[in-house]
Amino acid sequence: MRTVAAGMLFVVLTAYAMFGGADFGAGFWDLTAGGAERGRRPRALIDHSIGPVWEANHVWLIFCLVLAWTAFPPVFAAVMRTLYVPLGLAALGIVLRGSGFAFRKVSVRTSAQRATGATFAASSVVTPFFFGTAAGAIATGRVPLHRSAGSLEIWFTPTCLFTGALAVVTCAYLAAVFLTAEARQRGEADLEIYFRNRSRLAAAGAGLISAGGLVVLHRAAPHLLHRLLGPGIPFVILSALTGVGVLGLLHKADPRLLRVMAALAVGSVIAGWGVAQYPYLLGNHASIASAAAPMATLETLAGIFVVAAALVLPSLGILYVLHQRGRLESG
Repeated sequence: MRTVAAGMLFVVLTAYAMFGGADFGAGFWDLTAGGAERGRRPRALIDHSIGPVWEANHVWLIFCLVLAWTAFPPVFAAVMRTLYVPLGLAALGIVLRGSGFAFRKVSVRTSAQRATGATFAASSVVTPFFFGTAAGAIATGRVPLHRSAGSLEIWFTPTCLFTGALAVVTCAYLAAVFLTAEARQRGEADLEIYFRNRSRLAAAGAGLISAGGLVVLHRAAPHLLHRLLGPGIPFVILSALTGVGVLGLLHKADPRLLRVMAALAVGSVIAGWGVAQYPYLLGNHASIASAAAPMATLETLAGIFVVAAALVLPSLGILYVLHQRGRLESG
């Protein structure tokens, strides 16, 4: 049951990385779209693409928080106590991002639209960066389980900055592929080319950062690298194959296939991390078994998780289907 709880945690974390990551990445391309006139059509496509679903994707983050603090309270406490700065900045980014996105739509003055749009776009980059730095600190074992250590030295390291940068560029890659598919679906050939080029650029960036990250991991967390290239290697290979496959299919593939393959490329990375981390939750000093809640709590949590998933998944499925069929207004 302890392993099941840890598996549920990684499943919802992967779902948030894929669905929320595409939303954050859309903000990255909004930020880099250029001035008001040059960026008008890309921003319109971004608004249409994420408008109906951008808030719904945070349901995965709520699942993740509830599972972590209920199933593994010592680890949750250690992470919050140690990484409150990056996680607090990420939470602030989520709030500012939502506010900027919503107020940009109702602002009537150009200056207000620019200010709120810049808030939305900048927050979309800041949030995944700080989530990435926190993930890097957790994976490399820099979060102590018992003593308080909320200093910058824990997460402001080359390894954590690398994972933060990788999170940003991964979100950008995911969003660029999704927006390429969206433009093709809407028959906007010029925007399809626009985001196809950015898909390639983001993929190249992700590849370069990942290659550099192997060197950083070799120095900072050799045990994690060893596990990643051992039990986690099938997922690493799957991620590489699907990522390259997306680039090969950008010209002609069905939009739904593009989205699935891009999501699989990102999800495989998270799965590989989970396998490499197993059986630990923090580095290699806090195991799943030692940090888990009592069995009765885990069994109750599993039951509630199944009920919640039965309620939420069909609702999200209907939302995504209606959105893809153009039955929802962007809002």
